[in-house]
Amino acid sequence: MPELPEVEAVARALRPLVRGQRIRCLHVFHPIAFKPQPAAVIARMVEGRRVQDVFRRGKYLFLRLDRGLVEMHFRFDGQLIWFSGAKDLLNKANAGDDGVHVDAAFEFGRGVLSFADQRHFGRVHAWESAEACQPLRKLGVDAFDPCFTAKLLHERTSRSTRPLKEFLLDQKRVAGIGNIYSSEALWHARLNPWQPADSLGRRDSARLHKAIVHVLRRALECCQDPPPNFRDPKWWFQGLETILRAYQREGLPCRRCQRPIQRVEQGGRSTYFCGHARNNFIRGMFQPDRWEL
Repeated sequence: MPELPEVEAVARALRPLVRGQRIRCLHVFHPIAFKPQPAAVIARMVEGRRVQDVFRRGKYLFLRLDRGLVEMHFRFDGQLIWFSGAKDLLNKANAGDDGVHVDAAFEFGRGVLSFADQRHFGRVHAWESAEACQPLRKLGVDAFDPCFTAKLLHERTSRSTRPLKEFLLDQKRVAGIGNIYSSEALWHARLNPWQPADSLGRRDSARLHKAIVHVLRRALECCQDPPPNFRDPKWWFQGLETILRAYQREGLPCRRCQRPIQRVEQGGRSTYFCGHARNNFIRGMFQPDRWEL
């Protein structure tokens, strides 16, 4: 699933392509992409509108229009594809085995931006204003926002009894962190995924904050080298596996202690961790700021 770094890289690559362009029409191939909003309603809201900017909040991508807002969420496999024009789109979109899967497409004067998700989990919605946009109202502080500080993180963890991994996945607390980078941040911070969030001391909160920011910024650098190539229907981010220290490394040696990385189900998702962090938590249960590192 694209998380903050991937969506931020998409936003930065897409901005020069569509900023200032007017949406001529909306092509709808699979209305499920707009669910629960009717495709006809979205078409009326976006056709004729000009894109003023592209921005990201959490794991959401937004097109700010001269009136209204387009919201996109990629879920697991959603992506954007760029066609040279309407003719190119209609020749290739969903055209048999050799075609390109497309759910919806925004036609501009100088190209077509399409949204594609073969599993149909991703969504495209339109809103009258930023104030009316439900995701923007519900999301917590963005992990790249200057307001996201170690002090703020400690304040929020101190009010939650949830395990740290589940706390980091809660988009109402901190927006943008998903399954990949929560496991990575906890590994870097040497914290146990099951540790109650409210048991973190200030030093541990500062360490976790530093790990979150480091992991996300390092991943963003990777996602931009090379940047997303929307003109290639098969494009995807390259090289992320080289920076991962825990995620999807089950059975491989930990880069710190050489013990095997472990994987368990936690909250319905896979959690990857070094067992040494778990042992540290058990040994230092009543003195979390004095764990052996």
